[in-house]
Formats: sequence, structure tokens, C-alpha cells
Amino acid sequence: MIVINNEKAIEIAKDKIRTIREPKLKALDIDFQRALEAGSDTTLIVQEKQKLRDLTDVANNKTVEELLVILKELEKEKINNDFTR
Repeated sequence: MIVINNEKAIEIAKDKIRTIREPKLKALDIDFQRALEAGSDTTLIVQEKQKLRDLTDVANNKTVEELLVILKELEKEKINNDFTR
């Protein structure tokens, strides 16, 4: 019988979420620096970056099946470049 370690599955899912969000965070870091240099308001950029950081929280206390759905949805949103709704 195969036993799934749910805690390990959650950590793996969080690592995958971090990988998915990394390019968007890097782009936002550049936007943030440019906004600072221009003296522009950075509030929206900071909020969007926080939403991305908080994405790993969605994996907490989920089953493997739920984690697979979450990861599939994030991958789809990554393709559409819209995962900070």
C-alpha cells in the first residue's frame, strides 16, 4: 500500500508555487526600482508583490488532490500572466 505524506506534498507544492511566481516577482522588483527612481508611487507594486508572496499560504492544510488543482490553476494563470487577481 502506498502512503502519501501530506506534509511533504504541501512543501513540494509550496516549492512549485515559488518557482511559478519567481519570474513575476523579478519583473515587479524591476518595476519597483524604476518607480523609486522616478519618484512614483510604489503602493500597487508592493501590494502585488505581497499577493505573490502569500500564494504559498493557499497550500496549507490541503489534500494532495486539492494541491494538484491549485498547481494546475496557477500554471494556467502563469501562462495567461494573471496570477495576482
